[in-house]
Amino acid sequence: MKKIILNLLIAIIIGSVGLTAQDQNNFEISKNVEIYVDIFRQLNLNYADNIKPGELNKTAIDALLSELDPYTVYVPESQLEDFELMTKGEYGGIGALIQRQGDYVVITEPYEGFPAQKSGLKAGDKIIAIDGESAKEKNSSQVSEKLKGVPGTSLIITIQHYGDTLEQDVKLIREKVKIPHIPYFGMLENNIGYIILTQFNPNAAAEVKKAFNELKSNNDLKGIIIDLRGNGGGLLSEAVDISNIFIPKGKTVVTTKGKLTENIHIHRTRYAAVDTKIPLVVLVNQNSASASEIVAGAIQDLDRGVIIGERTFGKGLVQNIVSLPYNSRMKMTVAKYYIPSGRCIQAIDYFDQNNNGRPDKIPDSLVSEFKTAGDRLVYDGGGIVPDIDVESRQFSQITGDLFAQNYIFNFANDFVLDHPTIVEPAEFKIDDITYGKFKSYVAGQDFDYLTETENLIERIRNSAEREGYLASVDPIIDSLEMGVRKDKLNDIENHRSEIEELIKFEIVSRYYYQKGKVIATLENDNDIERAIDILTDKALYQSILDGTYTDNEKQENE
Repeated sequence: MKKIILNLLIAIIIGSVGLTAQDQNNFEISKNVEIYVDIFRQLNLNYADNIKPGELNKTAIDALLSELDPYTVYVPESQLEDFELMTKGEYGGIGALIQRQGDYVVITEPYEGFPAQKSGLKAGDKIIAIDGESAKEKNSSQVSEKLKGVPGTSLIITIQHYGDTLEQDVKLIREKVKIPHIPYFGMLENNIGYIILTQFNPNAAAEVKKAFNELKSNNDLKGIIIDLRGNGGGLLSEAVDISNIFIPKGKTVVTTKGKLTENIHIHRTRYAAVDTKIPLVVLVNQNSASASEIVAGAIQDLDRGVIIGERTFGKGLVQNIVSLPYNSRMKMTVAKYYIPSGRCIQAIDYFDQNNNGRPDKIPDSLVSEFKTAGDRLVYDGGGIVPDIDVESRQFSQITGDLFAQNYIFNFANDFVLDHPTIVEPAEFKIDDITYGKFKSYVAGQDFDYLTETENLIERIRNSAEREGYLASVDPIIDSLEMGVRKDKLNDIENHRSEIEELIKFEIVSRYYYQKGKVIATLENDNDIERAIDILTDKALYQSILDGTYTDNEKQENE
């Protein structure tokens, strides 16, 4: 009997050696699907209570896909509308951002030209009910689900306008809400044009091209800034076509390489460029990802323009959307993308996990050198490293807490009640009177916040008590606490410039919406100031592109 078993094992081993890896995978899939189905059957027949098959299945699928990468996700039919918004930038709804504040969800930012704004809804308005159903204690996702629907359908929202105690029913007709690709474009100082792009959804390239042509036709354009900061990406084809505005026909912008030959594609520019000569700057930050990195990487690798800002996110993976039964979908990673120099900018290796079984960033020891078209050195290992680094602003603790706790938001709403109009966004300022009113408003709300120093002092007190030193050090700790509390009283004045900047953004958005907010942010923007300096200094601009720009020059210019 032992000999028979031994021969059987040998036969199995020999047979398995002859199998391809794909054959073995197919067998494993077949085996485990059979086990999975039987588990479901046993649970349905014998579990102590009734199960919810749909929810259990969603949990199982999510757990399965979480072992791969965060971009491979399952989308059931119930979430398809939100998925369409994510991929296309449009949905059926009222056109407003919302946020839970207290017991209710409030309107935080209506989109100009859409049902919420056209019906008179404003930031700060409280949503009491939707079609007669109370919205109290509902979270933002639950309310959002009720507000969205098929374009052309109606709903009645019971609203309590900010500053009012009465409730009012407002009837709205849902529309297809398409978030603008370009909330603003215009001219800056020194004849420099500016275009901000927020997403790479269908027609993004056409809109960028139209904006650029308009700036070029109507002005003596000396340079152009394309702002991709905070742009998380979108369609690869739009990234290629946007690059094509500045890069000649026939140039490789990105190559995708996957396991299957059908996922290997070389994406080249298809049309004659609009302008290959005008000085170009692309602004990026750590939230610029995917398609944004393709554009920035192609511009850098082909020495077509200067990249300014922070190292980008580092998403070099390509996803396709796969249709599944019962109107569900799966967004699945099928390839990596490589920009013209040959580098992949993926920052985290999900396919070679470390000893903890978790993906990790690509180590410096594995970072490789590449060269641009003009022989400048560039590197892979994660994201696009800008040609000119500009650190992002770090707000103080008090500013962050005033914003996060909605003091600035609510003060802006109060301001609107007393001011029917304001001047143009570029001219609007927070004067001493307005800032004084803000300080009084905050003082009247008993605002307080915990600093990092206070946290540290509390930890010291706890450690001293635990180790038996509290009696001897307590007077010193009390003195430290008193000193911090005294200085905190001056924080709202010491950090006035950054606090009033956020107040300005909030107030301007109440009157001029998304476009106005962008215009208001252009002032005191370090990235834009640096971009204008470089675009107006031809020698400096060229030295960056030809690789002769030195650290000494960098220090002198900064």
